Amino acid sequence: MRLIHRDLSYIFAGMLLIYAISGIALNHKDTFNSQYSIERSEYHITPVIKNEINHACIQAWLDTLAIDNQILQYYFPDSTNLKVFLKGNSNMLVSLTDGHVVVEQVHKRPILGALSKLHYNPNKAWTWFSDLFAISMIIVIITGIGMLKGKHGLWGIGGIELLIGMLIPLLFVLL
Repeated sequence: MRLIHRDLSYIFAGMLLIYAISGIALNHKDTFNSQYSIERSEYHITPVIKNEINHACIQAWLDTLAIDNQILQYYFPDSTNLKVFLKGNSNMLVSLTDGHVVVEQVHKRPILGALSKLHYNPNKAWTWFSDLFAISMIIVIITGIGMLKGKHGLWGIGGIELLIGMLIPLLFVLL
């Protein structure tokens, strides 16, 4: 039991660490986007008349502001604002009345973004691996429980700690 417990524990410790870190990021998705970082910048340009705006005009603004993004499309959400959609989920909002420009550039988080996708079950192979991982965790638990005997084992303080560990998530579900 000790060999199985030790070997599986080492193998899966790294996976648990990755899963735990990305899980923490996902738990706070209301304040932190684990998939993308959004860089918000504000600028000012000379105000223009709506009728004078075209693709070339917008490209000239991007060049002047040193924003290296391709224009996908643009529209006027109202008579005083211009919304420009840029490649890579970035965008630009221009106030035509005062020349205030807000640019949001979106960048993928290469490592944390990829790891966070694991929580969304990205493909069938991951489903099978996750099932194998869960079964292995059950084996690690059973072998760990079986190693200690006496007052620190399952029929002593270890059993009480096991029940506490099971009750904590159940309380969150039930309350």
